[in-house]
Amino acid sequence: MKARAAAAGHAAAIFTIFVWGTTFISTKVLLGDFSPFEILFFRFTLGYLALLAVHPRFVKTSGFREELLFAGAGLCGVTLYFLLENIALTLTLTSNVGIIVSVAPFFTAVAAHFFLKGEGLRPPFFVGFALAMLGIVLITLNGSYALELNPAGDIMAVLACVFWAFYSVLMRKISVLKHSNIASTRRVFFYGLVFMLPALGFMDLHLAPERFADPVNLLNLLFLSFFASALCFASWNWCVGVLGAVKTSVYIYLVPVVTIAASWLILHERLTGTAMVGALLTLAGLFISERKPKLTQTPAYKEAEAGVKG
Repeated sequence: MKARAAAAGHAAAIFTIFVWGTTFISTKVLLGDFSPFEILFFRFTLGYLALLAVHPRFVKTSGFREELLFAGAGLCGVTLYFLLENIALTLTLTSNVGIIVSVAPFFTAVAAHFFLKGEGLRPPFFVGFALAMLGIVLITLNGSYALELNPAGDIMAVLACVFWAFYSVLMRKISVLKHSNIASTRRVFFYGLVFMLPALGFMDLHLAPERFADPVNLLNLLFLSFFASALCFASWNWCVGVLGAVKTSVYIYLVPVVTIAASWLILHERLTGTAMVGALLTLAGLFISERKPKLTQTPAYKEAEAGVKG
């Protein structure tokens, strides 16, 4: 039964990453009429409404401590992660952000090591991380070798990774509370939107309903809202509960692979031999990071693998 659940978890993680890897196309189209903050606010608002329609029941938390877990997850995984990533894109090269954000699994592994049981750091993870990062650098540069340091933007991208790591840890803790996954994801979205409200004062946000009347804009926004946000966040959160924060996070390595493949197939962008080698290295890094240790697991270790620290 556990093996079947794990297989389903890996399949769901791959599906989620496939969708997230193609979101850049929709975002690129929408940026012609929407600001980055508008795209973020509208997609999560519609995503919240979609989850509410599917599962209208609310999560009944046992107390303030549980409520803080949801609030922290919304703040870290929705508000701060996406705001910092969007701000970074305006301050540094897109290639820099793509490379830096792919370091998220490393920060997640470190955070999980200190805050979660059964998710300690293992040598294969570091080997896989090194290979995957080399591959991601090759993919992102795609033969251009135009990597420049822009401290402010690059730091923003690193901070986005840090907050995604804490989001993963918090969702792992939430997963053991046995609430409905859809209701939990919706509650996280709710807090994410609440924490976005202070940003409305200095971020561009206009209703301009004529933009939504454009079928291209509408379809891309619905894709980001219903699939990339509502469906994929719910599936990702479920994967974190089944596989653990570290095992799930390493699938983030695949985002640049999916992105460059989609850009080649859909936008007919250039695909170089360097990028192809990078894709192979990234896949190898993912495989190594996912390998289980061959050491015999003690009953205590198996018990710890299923729990989290209080």
